[in-house]
Amino acid sequence: MTSTPRSRRTATNIRDYALMTVAAILMFAPIFYLLVGSLKPSAEVLDGFAGFLPTNLSFDNYAAVFQALSSDASGYFWQFMFNSVAISVVVVVGGLVVNSLAGYAFSRLEWVGRDKVFILIILLVIVPFESVAIPLMALLQGERDTLLVQMIPFIANAFSVFLFYTFFLNLPKSVEEAARLDGLGAWGTFFRIVVPNSRPVFATVAILTFLSSWGQYLWPSLVTSDPSVRPLPLQMSVFSARVPVDWGQTFAFGTLLVLPVLIVFLIFQRYFVQSVAGSAVKG
Repeated sequence: MTSTPRSRRTATNIRDYALMTVAAILMFAPIFYLLVGSLKPSAEVLDGFAGFLPTNLSFDNYAAVFQALSSDASGYFWQFMFNSVAISVVVVVGGLVVNSLAGYAFSRLEWVGRDKVFILIILLVIVPFESVAIPLMALLQGERDTLLVQMIPFIANAFSVFLFYTFFLNLPKSVEEAARLDGLGAWGTFFRIVVPNSRPVFATVAILTFLSSWGQYLWPSLVTSDPSVRPLPLQMSVFSARVPVDWGQTFAFGTLLVLPVLIVFLIFQRYFVQSVAGSAVKG
């Protein structure tokens, strides 16, 4: 019996959804394990596949984390949270402004040496941060133990400039030309016309920049020794190094560290998906 195109399409859809479901389960499993473990007694956390079972759940681990980080000697949890939020917000907002303007300049403006400079920026994408961390630390030695030193190196980002550049290249110039005829200058055209029509790429860059900034560990460990300016990831390494290790509290700390990332992604996911889908179609 010959299968019809409709039946073949149905079989393909079933296969695709099955594969995507398996992939989603595999990707979500560690987060679920972290969440369940944060609500269980420490002795039951690292228990193989039994760790997925939601038994003996309570918020005692979260209360213990807040209690352990509630004095001048240990530092305050909300201070570490504030540090991470402040650093990430400045890096994201500053990066959106600086990198979008740079990407727009490369995609629209004609100036001597533009292509050569852009090639240099693209080459910076493949340079690992670890290779420049020590020279950068020496350069910013006078700013040690501040929030500022954790922000400055990450505002300008070569990959973000490239993302903006490629998006602006595919943005119709006719809209900008119409705005110019209506009397808008270069700045007005960019902020009133280009930016509102570029929400997907702004959301994509915001998510990627936030993920990178929020998870920073190497750089803060090099430039900070004062606990008052320590971000959450660095503080978690200090917290989890206590002996004996309380895995329930460590998982609770990890959940509190991951939660803002999930919130940011849920807020911007619609634009992020639009940007990815648009890039796939254009590609």
